[in-house]
Amino acid sequence: MAELVRQIEQADIPQIEELVAMTRPGTVIADIKRLGGMTNHSYKVTLGSGEELLVRVPGDGTEEMINRLDERKSTQLACDLHIDSKLYYFGDDGKKVMEFIHDPQEMNEAVMRRPENLKQAAELFHRLHYSGVDTGVRFEVFEMAALYEKIIRDGGVAFYDDYDDVKQTVMDIKAEVDRDGEAPRVPCHNDSLVGNWVLDGNGKLYLIDWEYSGMNEAMWDLSCLSIEADYGAAEDDLLLKTYYSFEGKEAGVEEKKRFIAAKMYVDFLWTLWGLTRVPFDGQFMQDYADARYARLKKNIEAYKSLG
Repeated sequence: MAELVRQIEQADIPQIEELVAMTRPGTVIADIKRLGGMTNHSYKVTLGSGEELLVRVPGDGTEEMINRLDERKSTQLACDLHIDSKLYYFGDDGKKVMEFIHDPQEMNEAVMRRPENLKQAAELFHRLHYSGVDTGVRFEVFEMAALYEKIIRDGGVAFYDDYDDVKQTVMDIKAEVDRDGEAPRVPCHNDSLVGNWVLDGNGKLYLIDWEYSGMNEAMWDLSCLSIEADYGAAEDDLLLKTYYSFEGKEAGVEEKKRFIAAKMYVDFLWTLWGLTRVPFDGQFMQDYADARYARLKKNIEAYKSLG
């Protein structure tokens, strides 16, 4: 999939200047650099003192799907757990200022497949999931899917011809997996794509951007990472082994089935999310949704092959 190249939005500059003045009064901005991201406008802002800040201005249309007050709760938890960098400001409208993670390394699937980074990710997830905190933020996958379906219809974007059948299959598998009860809800990031991981110059891993975070089943986070970093069987095994090692146990059959099922839920939801963004980002987001939908159907067949 082609990279979406973003330029500095001139309308963002006064907002950046206002946010910097609010959090670092009397300082001078030396440089502004636009960062990646598919929805928001994020910038590395270098001050005259040499301090580096991360400044985010929410993207168009995000107010329909993201509760910024909920995001702030999860962001603060992540910062308190030293999973994300320091938070300096988070407005009700979603504008935020954070410490910029120093000397970020280039991130891609291969970097997240390195055993040392995979193990860091497993430990980070376990720290979050077992923090004992209930953020009160709900992440209900299929409620969100229904919301996205409405946004898609209202936006005049076409659904896939076989969407109804695929959706029903996903729901049938969910009913099978949850036959003995749903998994406990714990704090989750819920969107651990490669672009939301940052490796600093000292090799420390961070997880950033908590827009979609909320109480969910732990397997969602692990499955999302597996999908996004294109893990194979060996990486999946190491991820589960490391994660459960912190509890002094191994992943059993039930855990592995939930892990695979969660892969389907991940692609199901983010396929719909991608379609909601088509009116704003055009063919780039259509391609994004198409790729996820194709993988969703492959994961359904993989699940069925387990018997």
